[in-house]
Amino acid sequence: MDPDEFRRAGHAVIDWIADYWATLEQRPVAPADPPGTVAAALPASPPTACEPVEAVLADLDAIVVPGLTHWQHPGFFGYFPANTSGPSLLGDLVSSGLGVQGMLWASSPACTELETVMMDWLAQLLDLPQRFRSSGSGGGVIQDSASSATLVATLAALHRASGGRWRDAGIDRRYRAYTSVHGHSSIEKAVRITGLGSDGVRPIEADPETLALRPAALRAAIEADLAAGEIPAIVVATIGTTSTTAIDPLPEIGAICAEYGIWLHVDAAYAGAAAVCPELRWSHAGLEYADSYCFDPHKWLLTGFDCDAFWVADRGELVEALTVLPEFLRNAASESGAVIDYRDWQVPLGRRFRALKLWFVLRWYGAEGLRAHIRSGVALAARFADRVRADGRFELAAAHPFSLVCFRLHADDDTNAELLARVNGTGRVHLTHTRVAGRYTLRLAVGSPQTAERHVDEAWELLTAAADNLLRP
Repeated sequence: MDPDEFRRAGHAVIDWIADYWATLEQRPVAPADPPGTVAAALPASPPTACEPVEAVLADLDAIVVPGLTHWQHPGFFGYFPANTSGPSLLGDLVSSGLGVQGMLWASSPACTELETVMMDWLAQLLDLPQRFRSSGSGGGVIQDSASSATLVATLAALHRASGGRWRDAGIDRRYRAYTSVHGHSSIEKAVRITGLGSDGVRPIEADPETLALRPAALRAAIEADLAAGEIPAIVVATIGTTSTTAIDPLPEIGAICAEYGIWLHVDAAYAGAAAVCPELRWSHAGLEYADSYCFDPHKWLLTGFDCDAFWVADRGELVEALTVLPEFLRNAASESGAVIDYRDWQVPLGRRFRALKLWFVLRWYGAEGLRAHIRSGVALAARFADRVRADGRFELAAAHPFSLVCFRLHADDDTNAELLARVNGTGRVHLTHTRVAGRYTLRLAVGSPQTAERHVDEAWELLTAAADNLLRP
């Protein structure tokens, strides 16, 4: 494909994406076809001759798109949002076109330096503590996901807790990690990967009202482990838990971690984006205690997957934990100590130029545009919660500080599960579920930039119509 062929095909693909976005609202949010439908429609063997881009786009329309769940659909309210946007896509396109490897400063200086500045820009937008800025001892890096950020934080915490011995002598399985019973599954996965096993995680009970980790229970677990000869290494607190967006009390948790010298990692994967709005920064109170912190611009900040923003207060500890330097990577810039080599801040060696899409997004929307997007999501969720609160057949299952609403019918679990199935079966909206206090609970998460009041109102109308049928005597 020469430049002229690329230009022609590229215009066709951009037009296809623009048409897709323009017609999203008319499409069913999720497919109804059985498993194997897409695979059965594909040829059993790869093509022997080249095919024009028009043929590929035709099959994209005929085979792939009907089998998609449309995460950018204005009626998609499942899980958490996975936003993308025009500026983000264009930034990713430029990144792919450049095809640079950003593993070292020396392997592409602009890739590293733009990322460092973008992470400082984000830190300013969220008003993060100064200790996370690259001008001091800390700094930020883009990971692929919050799961990777948790793994990297766990590795750094083990390095600190062992005085660096774990890296050379093998892992001592007496190290322990602590998180709320509502902490993300990636925390247990990180602990497994580091070699501590599932028993390495201590799930800490949550307050039954707030659903947030109980500091007194955390202290009791730490003291019990110390008495048993175990070694507390890391506490993972959450701003915006996955099920309900509960907010763990960072001031109290942070004070406990400081008292015992335990690494505190704060996972704000979804809700961290809210801190671009000054009125929502209360959720980050106590963050000054954290040794590391992350959130996902690819969830609620209009930046396409993958893009997790991860900061540490002391980058030296992170680099010491992760650095491996073969001869073929040695270079004068790295040995001078004057540059950042992000290969030492993550598990993989290679890294894409992900900072470009952040740069495009931040410049296109600006702080005010991003705040408007967050505020719209919060307002739409509040609008939906008001509908739930006003209908005596329903109840709110948890607080809704951001753009997620957890709710259920005053009915048994099977009835609530059937309610979800019927509403999702319309093809107009897509919700997911969780369990709160052991009970089946529906989740409506607002986040698509295309979602407006009419889409939230339609979701409510579909829910009440289905409830009418289910509860009819």
